Amino acid sequence: MSKFNSLILVLILFVFPLAQSEQEAIKAIIHRLDSKTSSPSIQEAAAKGLLRRLLPTHVDSFKFQIVSRDVCGGGSCFLISNFKPSSSNGAEILIRGTTAVEITSGLYWYLKYWCGAHVSWDKTGGVQLASIPKPGSLPLLEGNGVVVKRPVPWNYYQNVVTSSYSYVWWDWERWEKEIDWMALHGINLPLAFTGQESIWRSVFRDFNLTVKDLDNFFGGPAFLAWARMGNLHGWGGPLSQNWLDQQLALQKQILSRMRELGMTPVLPSFSGNVPAALAKRFPSADITRLGNWNSINADPSTCCTYLLNPSDPLFVKIGEAFIRQQIKEYGDVTDIYNCDTFNENTPPTNDTSYISSLGASVYKAMVKADKDAVWLMQGWLFYSDSTFWKPEQMKALLHSVPFGKMIVLDLFADVKPIWKTSSQFYGTPYVWCMLHNFGGNIEMYGVLDAISSGPVDALASENSTMVGVGMCMEGIEHNSVVYELMSEMAFRSKKVEVQDWLKTYSRCRYGKADRYVEAAWNILYHTIYNCTDGIADHNNDFIVKLPDWDPSSSFDQKMPHLWYSTQEVINALQLLLKAGDNLRNSATYRYDLVDLTRQVLGKLANEEYLKAISSFQRKNVAALNHHSKRFVQLIRDIDRLLASDSNFLLGTWLESAKKLATNPSEMKQYEWNARTQVTMWYDNTEVNQSKLHDYANKYWSGLVEGYYLPRALTYFYYVSKSLRKNESFHLEEWRREWILFSNKWQAASETYPVKAEGNPIAISRAFYEKYFG
Repeated sequence: MSKFNSLILVLILFVFPLAQSEQEAIKAIIHRLDSKTSSPSIQEAAAKGLLRRLLPTHVDSFKFQIVSRDVCGGGSCFLISNFKPSSSNGAEILIRGTTAVEITSGLYWYLKYWCGAHVSWDKTGGVQLASIPKPGSLPLLEGNGVVVKRPVPWNYYQNVVTSSYSYVWWDWERWEKEIDWMALHGINLPLAFTGQESIWRSVFRDFNLTVKDLDNFFGGPAFLAWARMGNLHGWGGPLSQNWLDQQLALQKQILSRMRELGMTPVLPSFSGNVPAALAKRFPSADITRLGNWNSINADPSTCCTYLLNPSDPLFVKIGEAFIRQQIKEYGDVTDIYNCDTFNENTPPTNDTSYISSLGASVYKAMVKADKDAVWLMQGWLFYSDSTFWKPEQMKALLHSVPFGKMIVLDLFADVKPIWKTSSQFYGTPYVWCMLHNFGGNIEMYGVLDAISSGPVDALASENSTMVGVGMCMEGIEHNSVVYELMSEMAFRSKKVEVQDWLKTYSRCRYGKADRYVEAAWNILYHTIYNCTDGIADHNNDFIVKLPDWDPSSSFDQKMPHLWYSTQEVINALQLLLKAGDNLRNSATYRYDLVDLTRQVLGKLANEEYLKAISSFQRKNVAALNHHSKRFVQLIRDIDRLLASDSNFLLGTWLESAKKLATNPSEMKQYEWNARTQVTMWYDNTEVNQSKLHDYANKYWSGLVEGYYLPRALTYFYYVSKSLRKNESFHLEEWRREWILFSNKWQAASETYPVKAEGNPIAISRAFYEKYFG
């Protein structure tokens, strides 16, 4: 596919707008991290192992070689060329790179732009490799081949909550696939948070705490992220010894593979979050109890965690002990540690001296254990609590450590870039990140233009301190197009022409060109994937997040986010359906078709819900019945649609949770965790739902019909009864009945299908004709 070559035959200069002294600080970090990487032979073998798992038929078709940074002008790059000498049974393509990640990135670049292949998550359709020619017939490159350089050194991956929303029930088989995906997409700075509770247990036992003292400190498996951040404690717990041992062993496998591939893992560090029992063991320690974080009634058994003041000498001792214990367990694998102070918890004072001392203490705890430690911090607090973090408070925290010893993740740069309003984080190195997803919601959404130009503009801006790009979604396995483009920005120094890029993307994703597909994706680019309203996209469709209100009052609930013409997207669906005969054997096409049909029907359901409520307020019984029945029927139809694709099933989520259990008690606990996270989430009373209910909602077959459908039926029963009897809406009765149902469902154990049923193309076509034909 030499027509793709024009996209690649560009030498990307390694550009650093940083001042000279700042450049040197970053180069020093990179030099130290390079010294920790695995040997060239180990990395080359790791890259070959990935190729064997991805494309076993072509293991001998590629030659891999690690090269020094000098070959890349001092930075990181991959080089693709024809292998000489070549034979019909030997290597055809030579891929060289500064690390195994560069080699595997180069491999995917070649497979994509020369062979028309595509690699996405299994749960978004998986891989499309049928377009790759047989061994001995791979496309050759022109001339000396290509060199592709990283414009910035790092490509970061994960949010601190991704471990709970997406990875929580993974075993090594699934983790191995994810690390392969990371390596193919150029990730070289991934968060590695698995298993840290075992480390904490060892550390706190050295500070005279017992296992019982820690039972109410750690959260349950599906809520560990928020226990780690000090938002809650004990919710969904306690953790069994089996869980702790299992996750620690898993973390060692994860770190080993990351290092073999030349990645730099980011490990956790101490932010001050401590068990309640520590105050009893150390009565003179400066420990305060934080306020309520999203609890309905501030139940002390799970709410309001304890914070050790960074100025207390005990803070540094615990922080140092934690990192030393990690080094003892994992070896000297990194110098970069994540610490998020006051993530959605406001500091007790805005005094800049206090904030500066807090930062200095966090950093001191790191360097006491690792003299070369670098603090990586999510910049979410500067957005979520912007009324507190004014310029002086930001500077106090950012400048509390030596330059080059802190890197900030500009977490929401795709929508709300902080670097623009903070003078490049007041001189602190930062990573331009795409947040994109909240709660692992399933929603087609994106800002492709911002992704294709934002990192380039940030790097080229005056006095830029940008040192990386990153993907910081709360949940993964959706919107493949967004993550494909974002991952490419780690290797691009020029803006991408998205419309042309999408033609190549769709051809690679489905394995062949199709004029209807190209036309559909052109519409999707200008609608669904062109959100410019600056609103953080949570899926608040009425099916998955039914409003909890009295319909006779004014509507004060949050409306579902809608930023595009629904009619235009219906037209895109019609076009995509026309490609069904041509692409019926493509798993990636079938996934996208189901996803788009779901999106269209979900927005139609929103309209029916609002019409039903309007009918109630106009006291029109017939119209209420009509629109509420249409809303309910859409729920049933969406469940049937989702059931036709195994990637949209509740059953796989629940079974993966139960699979990790070693006894009936664990199985019950894990299933409760899995069910609760995607429904009620946190605590409730008899008449008040959790403040976080439906935050992690999912369009999954089984959840739609088994949970969302009964809720809608119950709600509209009370709405209809109120209108028929001409009486006020019984809001408390409705809430009491619904919450009781929810709590019973959370604790239930009925099974749901784990295999798809039905023909997704036929079902999508039937529903298009039913509702829009």
